[in-house]
Amino acid sequence: MGEIENRPHDPSQMRISDADRQRVADVLRDAAGEGRLDLDELEERLELTFQAKTYGELVPITLDLQATGPVTPPAHAPVRRASHLPAVGHNSSTAIMSECKRQGVWAVPAHHSAFALMGSVLIDLRQAQLSGHETQINASAIMGEVKVIVPADMHVVVDGTPIMGEYNQAKDKVPAELRPDSPTVRIRGMALMGSVTVQRQPPPGTPKKIIGTY
Repeated sequence: MGEIENRPHDPSQMRISDADRQRVADVLRDAAGEGRLDLDELEERLELTFQAKTYGELVPITLDLQATGPVTPPAHAPVRRASHLPAVGHNSSTAIMSECKRQGVWAVPAHHSAFALMGSVLIDLRQAQLSGHETQINASAIMGEVKVIVPADMHVVVDGTPIMGEYNQAKDKVPAELRPDSPTVRIRGMALMGSVTVQRQPPPGTPKKIIGTY
């Protein structure tokens, strides 16, 4: 008993509920519908899901699905916010017990992966150079935080799975200014005892007193 009592607290060993298992099962069925899992893989992972007893057993079942996504056809719209000099591009943003920030002018591929483990990731798209009309960010957080900041003229689609955490679009700090040709960003992934949030904000440098009026 002494060994068990002195063992440090490990959140991954916390017991899961039937609702947690069902959320993961929904993610697996969606992945199969998109062609990312075949029927045999779906059946195998569903079996593992309903056999899982702790978060440590549940998380690996969908972890590889958060880093991929359906192939998005190239858009005909021109790249927005182009500059004369090519921006530095990043395919992924990872923070493990640390902090990662993508801000200013930077090149965003059609698919970007963000992952925070007991750390924080900031993805700021307000001055970013997008590679096409539609961008997908696979954002997942385990006991950490991923925050995505978008400009007023960007469509946002949030489709994530919270497990004892939150995965949502926060209250806008600037009114949406959407047009038929506005670019779209899709956020998908999982938040386990952490948070993934998306928020519209005004351009960098806007006085805080103006931001606070919305």
